[in-house]
Amino acid sequence: MPGEFDLIARYFARPTPSAVLGPGDDCALLAPAPGMELAVTTDMLVVGTHFFADTDPRQLGWKTLAVNVSDLAAMGAVPRWALLAGSLPSADEDWLAAFADGLFACAKRYGVELVGGDTTRGPLNLCVTALGEVPAGRALRRDGARVGDDVWVSGQPGLAALGLAQLRGQADLPAALKTRCLAALQRPLPRVELGRALRERGLAHAAIDVSDGLLADLGHILERSHVGAELYAGQLPCLPPGADPLRARDAQLAGGDDYELAFTAAPGQRQALAALAAEIDLPLWRIGRIVAAAPDGPPRPAVLDVDGRPLPIDHTGFDHFGQS
Repeated sequence: MPGEFDLIARYFARPTPSAVLGPGDDCALLAPAPGMELAVTTDMLVVGTHFFADTDPRQLGWKTLAVNVSDLAAMGAVPRWALLAGSLPSADEDWLAAFADGLFACAKRYGVELVGGDTTRGPLNLCVTALGEVPAGRALRRDGARVGDDVWVSGQPGLAALGLAQLRGQADLPAALKTRCLAALQRPLPRVELGRALRERGLAHAAIDVSDGLLADLGHILERSHVGAELYAGQLPCLPPGADPLRARDAQLAGGDDYELAFTAAPGQRQALAALAAEIDLPLWRIGRIVAAAPDGPPRPAVLDVDGRPLPIDHTGFDHFGQS
C-alpha cells in the first residue's frame, strides 16, 4: 500500500509555475503581483454534513475547490493558488484518482495552482485554503451597502437545495429539472467573471456568495453594513417549472449551496448591470432594496408580497450548529 507522501506525489503534485516554491517543502512561497492584496479563504467539507459518503469523487473533487473559489469571486478577486488538507479513511487509489481529476478540472477552469497541503488517516474530511489577488483597496466587501441601493442576485438560487431534496427522497423532480438541480448541487460554477466585472467596473457596493441561503447570507451584508433590506416576492427569480412552488420558493430563499453572488448597487447602475448580464450570459435579478436598519431585532431581510405586506419566513438558511 502506498504511503502518505507517495499518494501526494502520485495524485496531487502538479507543476506550479506561478509560485516561487510549490509543493515539497515546509511551506509554499508565493509572491503577489505589485499593487495586489491577497484574498485568503478556507472551507471544510465533512462527510455526512456537506456530502453523502457515496458522492461521486470527481464531483466532490470539483466542489471541494469550487466552494473556495466562490468566496474569492465574491471579493472580486482573481483566483491564484490553493492548499488542500484532508483526512481519508483509507488509501483508496481509485477514489483518489477520480477526486484529483475533479479537483484539477476545477483548478484548470479557474486558473488555480495547488501549491501544498497535508493528508492523514481519519474520517473523510476535506479542507481547502484558496488565495487570490485583488488590487489594493479595491476588494468587494460586505460592509459597503448603502441605504437606497438595489439588491441583486445572480443565476437561479434554489436549484442545489432542490437537488439535495431529490437525493433525500423529499422531492420528485421531472427528469430535466432533476439533472439541472443535481448539477447545481454537485458541480457549482463560481461566479468569478461576475465578481471581477463588478469590481473592475465599480458596479457594486457590497457582495457575498450564497452558500448558506439567500436570506442568511444577505443578512451578513446587512449586519456588517448596519442597514436593513426589503425583498419583493414579485421580483425574485422565476421558479423552475416542474417543482413544487412552496418547496422551490423555500429553496430559493433559504436553501443555499448554489454559490451565486448577492450584491448591492446604486440604482444608477441598472442599465450597466443589464448589459453585463447579457455580456456574460448570466441572469442578474434586481430583487429588492437596502433600507435603514431597524432599531432593534436581527439584521434580517424582510420579504414583502405584491401588496407590501411581510411574508412569514420559517427559516433563513443553514447553520452548522442549529437552524436559523
